[in-house]
Amino acid sequence: MSTASDLLAPATVMGAVTLRVGDLDRMIAYYRDAVVLDVLAQDGDSAVLGRGGVPAVVLQHAPELRRPEPRSAGLFHTAILYETEAALAAAVYSVATRFPGSFTGSSDHLVSKAFYFDDPEGNGVELYWDRDRTEWSWTHGSIEMSTLFLDPNRFLQEHLTDASIADPRLGGASVGHVHLSVGDVAQARDFYVDTLGFEVTTMYGTQALFVSAGGYHHHMAMNVWNSAGAGRRRLALGLGQVEIVVPDAEDVAATDERLRDHGLQTAHDGRTLTVSDPWDNTVLLRPAS
Repeated sequence: MSTASDLLAPATVMGAVTLRVGDLDRMIAYYRDAVVLDVLAQDGDSAVLGRGGVPAVVLQHAPELRRPEPRSAGLFHTAILYETEAALAAAVYSVATRFPGSFTGSSDHLVSKAFYFDDPEGNGVELYWDRDRTEWSWTHGSIEMSTLFLDPNRFLQEHLTDASIADPRLGGASVGHVHLSVGDVAQARDFYVDTLGFEVTTMYGTQALFVSAGGYHHHMAMNVWNSAGAGRRRLALGLGQVEIVVPDAEDVAATDERLRDHGLQTAHDGRTLTVSDPWDNTVLLRPAS
């Protein structure tokens, strides 16, 4: 049984996802013009995109790298959370029209409505909206989620307007959760739950694990659907790092101590903490303030 000192703070949220990219200009265009994020900063070989001053995606130009090997660990998708169904509809329409052929599916997950795409370099992208927490259902400590049919055309008919087509930047948008491909779910649970301090919200046997802080449906997920048995990653295009934002520096220090107690090597500069999971996915913790 975990105690409060073993857990990430309830106010924990996800920060920006860093991607190593081969074609920086094309990837900026995708996340700026299609996903309708704003370029918050750009300096030489990197660009930061987000909404309302909140970074969501950091693109780092690395043309010397190759695509990840098939069935390797890494990013399954970055999930961008929109505040309203109207804002989600505007983003979905924008991606579908500017990058046709990138749509990979849509689902009603009971807690959320989600649309899935692949960016120009094959990184998974989820665009979604959450139902109010009062509509979520928990049974014996597990969140009830499903994968129900969600008609994208009907969703757009119900929530898209001429005004949102003309100006699709409605409200805020941020990284709601990050989904990883890993080699083994039990090993993922040992790292992300028993060591890092997330709580399990639901599991799908040995296939997938969903975890969160503070009772969210999930801040992170790990699956073996395309990567069962994968070992440590080689340096490649794709996921650079996942950022987790905790309330303050004391939370970062407490997490660092917990990780070290479990024998993990960390880099802690007094403000940010960096650690690698068993597949060499880099996780960075930073304080919100």
